[in-house]
Amino acid sequence: MKHQIAVLALFYLLAFQCIAQDLPKITFSPHWLPQAQFAGYYTAQKKGFYRAEGLDVKIVHSSASVNASELLANGTSDIISSFLISAISAKNSGLDLVNIAQLSQNSALLFVSKKTSNIKTLDDLNGKKIGVWKSGFYEVGRDLIRTKGYKVTWVPILSSINMFMVGGIDAMTVMWYNEYDQIINSGINKEELTTFLFSDYGYNIPEDGLYCINKTLAQRKGDLVKFVRATLKGWEYAKNNRSETLDIVLEEMKKAHVATNKAHQSWMLDRVLDLMEPGAKKVKKGQLSESDFNKAQNVLIDGGYIKNRIEFNAFYKPVL
Repeated sequence: MKHQIAVLALFYLLAFQCIAQDLPKITFSPHWLPQAQFAGYYTAQKKGFYRAEGLDVKIVHSSASVNASELLANGTSDIISSFLISAISAKNSGLDLVNIAQLSQNSALLFVSKKTSNIKTLDDLNGKKIGVWKSGFYEVGRDLIRTKGYKVTWVPILSSINMFMVGGIDAMTVMWYNEYDQIINSGINKEELTTFLFSDYGYNIPEDGLYCINKTLAQRKGDLVKFVRATLKGWEYAKNNRSETLDIVLEEMKKAHVATNKAHQSWMLDRVLDLMEPGAKKVKKGQLSESDFNKAQNVLIDGGYIKNRIEFNAFYKPVL
């Protein structure tokens, strides 16, 4: 009897492996290292939502040395996540990508300064030193400063908040869900900070979206539909099961040897979920507003980052 059970179990295992091997494979690359910013993808994989749609999904993260657009361009990844601004720049530079779903609906970018720096209003940034990431995501902040006519010194920084903490810069570009909370966790109370959310100054430009090459869309639209559908289900699961989702995120970070703490990832998860809500925008979750696209493109044109305009319908090709 035991022998029969063992044989039966082996049969089912082999059958499952054969089915798994026959599933269409998709490689997805988030645009940074593992963290709660990408929780919906992890839950969709962990809870079997991709497999339930008939997909075998592999998640390969980008890094500080290799960005997601490169992985898309060289064929390593079939789908990537990217900032809207970054994706428009990449398409303008010749990468034939298209947006198939827009997950973020709001901007998480802001300037932060210490009140001890006597920066109380946006005008007080004039003449100051502002930290900006070397890796990108600086276009919107620079455009805000440019339109105000301020003269500032831009100080390139890596992902660390160290220069801000020791007073080497007067203000810093941060993400609401990430570096802002890191500063607070490092011992500065939020009452001691002055913040300038870009969205309060007409720059509520959404960020994280899903992208693939046009050729992939033409050849594998059915698989892309399944991927986006399962991903949205993963984000909904993350929203309704936050404690379990945090455990899944921390497991992914541990596997990648990325240091963090649960409190920070909890803050990040909550903020990222907030940013996905359309609010007053006349779009549904997962959709890209044409006005948001135009705002992003105008920042790039006015700042001299790109020269040629892209048609909205050539950029945004939703699969749902």
